[in-house]
Amino acid sequence: MDYSGVIAGKRTRFADLEDIIGRPNFYDDAKKAGEMLREHRSLDSLMKSWDAFQKTQEELAENRVMAKSQEDKELAEMAAAEIPVLEQRLVDLEKSIQESILPPDPLEGRDIILEIRAGTGGDEASLFAADLLRMYTRFSEGRGWKIEPLDSSPSEVGGFKEVIIKISGEDVYRVMKYESGVHRVQRVPATEAQGRIHTSAATVAVLPEAEEVDFELKPDEVRIEVCRSSGAGGQGVNTTDSAVQVLHIPTGTIVRCQDGRSQIKNKEKALSILRSRLLEKKQQEEAAKYSANRRNLIGSGGREEKIRTYNYPQNRVTDHRIELTLYNLDQFMEGRIDQILQGLLASDLKERLAEAGLG
Repeated sequence: MDYSGVIAGKRTRFADLEDIIGRPNFYDDAKKAGEMLREHRSLDSLMKSWDAFQKTQEELAENRVMAKSQEDKELAEMAAAEIPVLEQRLVDLEKSIQESILPPDPLEGRDIILEIRAGTGGDEASLFAADLLRMYTRFSEGRGWKIEPLDSSPSEVGGFKEVIIKISGEDVYRVMKYESGVHRVQRVPATEAQGRIHTSAATVAVLPEAEEVDFELKPDEVRIEVCRSSGAGGQGVNTTDSAVQVLHIPTGTIVRCQDGRSQIKNKEKALSILRSRLLEKKQQEEAAKYSANRRNLIGSGGREEKIRTYNYPQNRVTDHRIELTLYNLDQFMEGRIDQILQGLLASDLKERLAEAGLG
């Protein structure tokens, strides 16, 4: 596809940003300046990718001509050997260009609040929630991301009724945003004496971490209560009044945080989770309006949507949104989830390009 017309418009915008950034009062509005600097970096990357794309096209054309030469057989062989490398480089550069052309999600650079809750299935569901936490932890560690526990409610069998963590690092929300939804597991529980396969589920919610500028939590709209921690966790948890419960009165949203022994830390964590949940609610309302005019290939990201099945007897994992099945569930549960995540990213990119008339 010819991107030259689109690139010309982006180049004009890039020149305009160069002028604006050089003005003395550029940093007067810090938030707006940050947004413009991110856009400038993105366009700078796009220009470099486009220049490399054009250069590679020229090199590929030259190599194809040289490969047909009858005068210098050795040179022709060398040129022919480089053709597959140049073709792959063109594919990679075109993908980078496509990603840069589309308007970026303003939240994609955010850290996330990851919530996992046991669904149908009782104790087995709580164990599966713990397995998902381990899977995401392994995946995050492999990417060099930082994990911070925020709150948890352990089950009696060693799993979790609910667990909330924060994941920080580069492009966390961009990579993880498709994980929201219902995850279904099919396996024989350890407590099943007759070897029957049970089906259980856990719900995952991926919330971009909200900043204070996203929501102004007015004092008269928030009720904060301090209470005694409960549940498993040792003597320190059971004997301190460090748990904090926050109620957002306008929406009825309640957040309880008790993992830390510090009341102040628990309050900070609870408010962070609250802002993120309110931001998610706002996103879903906007997505509902938008989705009336489009079919989203990878789904709405709603918590009620069944997105993936983990079948242990067949060592199979299936993502229902992109109809991708892998037979490496044992490795998948060790955090090797890249293939499905890349498939989701590619499907979303394809749909967005089609909507923009660039598909």
